[in-house]
Amino acid sequence: MPKHKYHFDIESLSFKKIQLSLKQKIVKYSQHFAASFVMAVIIFALFVSYVDSPKEKRLKREINILLNQYDILNKQMDEIASVLEDVQQRDDNIYRTIFVAEPIPISIRKAGFGGVNRYDKLEGYSNSEIIKETTKRLDIISKQLYIQSKSYDEVIELVKNKEKMISCIPAIQPIKNKNLTQVASGWGWRIHPIYKIRKFHYGMDFMGKTGAPVYATGDGSIIELTRSRVGLGNYIVINHGFGYTTYYAHLSRFKATSGEKVQRGDIIGYIGSTGTSTSPHLHYEVHKNGIAVNPKDYYFRDLTPAEYEKMIEISSNANMTFD
Repeated sequence: MPKHKYHFDIESLSFKKIQLSLKQKIVKYSQHFAASFVMAVIIFALFVSYVDSPKEKRLKREINILLNQYDILNKQMDEIASVLEDVQQRDDNIYRTIFVAEPIPISIRKAGFGGVNRYDKLEGYSNSEIIKETTKRLDIISKQLYIQSKSYDEVIELVKNKEKMISCIPAIQPIKNKNLTQVASGWGWRIHPIYKIRKFHYGMDFMGKTGAPVYATGDGSIIELTRSRVGLGNYIVINHGFGYTTYYAHLSRFKATSGEKVQRGDIIGYIGSTGTSTSPHLHYEVHKNGIAVNPKDYYFRDLTPAEYEKMIEISSNANMTFD
């Protein structure tokens, strides 16, 4: 590019060098500079938009690595949650069943976190959702592990009290076989002997002679000793602990006293026909956590399999009445 510019002078018919004033030179160079600057800005913007700097490349690699780690962490938490669920099922259906303890309600095991938003500080990032969900899952698993740990603490205490528990659970007939004339009526719908209506029988009746001894079926304390001419007549209630109570009704007289501690096999009273009764017998009930349950499941300490089957056969006759 020539350093100088010329123009043709028609008067002198010759080329003359163009002389620019200082102002023209400044304007000219300013225009060149502005155009160059604008072009440089456009090129830089395009470069920044489409070409990562070494630092950005490194940060993107780190983000990808972290996202992969979150995926791996979530898969590991899936495995942990599966193992924890198996442990919870074993706890509820094996360990607690062995020690006759109530399973932990699912509403407690799976309870969430209430109150204020615990995860506000994790919001506002490009990957907030995956971070929040992973943190939330970790919190839930941690809480379930804590509950399971406390459950095992309780199971350990049950193990320590196992011998006492076994002694307290009702486990024998309240009347010895030698004193029985028959098992008159068992659990279920029966015909009332006086009112002649169909009524549910929440216990088991043992026929015997008046004055035959009645035995405590498990260790416990006498919490009620009532004399009455109607209903259950003279009856005793024993609290065995561990959620168990037993009822002994229609007694002729008592041997135990209110508040007395008794052991399995102790004589607590004698067969009679007091209250709403038509013949000498013992009406016997077992309650678990305040609810009457079938006594047939609580004779595992004194009956042979053959005796047990015979007793169930006789007591299951739906056509029988209860006294």
